Amino acid sequence: MRRVLIALAILPHSLGAQRQPKPMPLPDAWPAATQALDAFIASQHLIGGGLAFIRDGKVVADHYVGAADRDRSERAETPTIWHWGSITKTLTAIAVMQQVERGAVSLDDPVTKWIPELRRIHDPYGSMDQLTVRMLLSHSSGLQNPTWPWTKGEPWEPFEPTEWSQLVAMMPYTQLVFAPGSQYGYSNPAFIYLARIVEQISGDPWESYIDKNLFTPLGITTSYFGFTPKHLERWRSNNYSVQKDGSVRANGRDFNPGITIPNGGWNAPIGDLATWAGFLMGAAPADSTMAAKYADILPRRTLESMWLPIVQAGSEGMGMSFFIDQEGGRRFIGHTGSQAGFRAFLYLDPDRRTAIIGVVNTDTDANQLAYQQGYQATIKAGLDVLRSAVAK
Repeated sequence: MRRVLIALAILPHSLGAQRQPKPMPLPDAWPAATQALDAFIASQHLIGGGLAFIRDGKVVADHYVGAADRDRSERAETPTIWHWGSITKTLTAIAVMQQVERGAVSLDDPVTKWIPELRRIHDPYGSMDQLTVRMLLSHSSGLQNPTWPWTKGEPWEPFEPTEWSQLVAMMPYTQLVFAPGSQYGYSNPAFIYLARIVEQISGDPWESYIDKNLFTPLGITTSYFGFTPKHLERWRSNNYSVQKDGSVRANGRDFNPGITIPNGGWNAPIGDLATWAGFLMGAAPADSTMAAKYADILPRRTLESMWLPIVQAGSEGMGMSFFIDQEGGRRFIGHTGSQAGFRAFLYLDPDRRTAIIGVVNTDTDANQLAYQQGYQATIKAGLDVLRSAVAK
């Protein structure tokens, strides 16, 4: 009798275990993607990097190679904090769309309504009042690409402007590159201006706004901007540059993006980017709790509107801050990042709720063509992972 009771007690647990769904196999292209990252790092003498496949906002598989800090013998691993460069622009864009959703600003508002100083920029195509919020978001404003005009890499050149007044002082000495709305032209200053609009509407500094309205609702706790807080210093990756003579220079674990933080200042481990990708790709159909949380941040219809191509950017479309790669009836949404020695990418397949995230902590002054080819090959291998992912 005792054996029967024990068997009956165990039976429900056993049946429960049998009902657990089997883990989905990794995409067929995952091994090739890790090999592409390894080959890129080895061939270009990079110090370290990481790659992760994401499903429903969770890291399903990751791969790290090399060091986060060579001199400290700290390996690249899961908690490593990387710099994500222009992927930060996706945060700024969502912040703007929150204000659009709340009726505080319109996509067709002239930017000069919020930033009258922009009238100081020379517009050979008419009035600066024709420049709209939508044009800033879609990189079709005609504004210049770099924030600073000093881009030759001389030792005396400033890294980034640190005060708003510095940008304003340069405005009378700049002009639009093309007629607003007429074509694509990537612009970093455009996202500083978008952040300034968010600050004026909300009353919060941009960093505080992002923390309160994006990071906190999503449970992101290890992301930050600017200099590394003490409790995260152990995990901060250094960044490096390969010199023309083949030696590798450490650039320093921290640097100051200054006023340009809204277009490229995000520091975080890959796991935080996975959480962000989870929000972007949307909740699983059966997860009503997560769907409601995401909708409180930004309704799905509004997010989807950001992925409609506005201008053509090479082989990809450009929506509102997101690049759109469409092929064979499928779409991949994403952004790349490049600042200091870091190079990164984030692409997602929102229809299958999968994403690929990659990063390295070294750039080069040596063979830049080979470096760019290796970087693009790694991105392509990452997109192949998404192409081979089985729908859940």
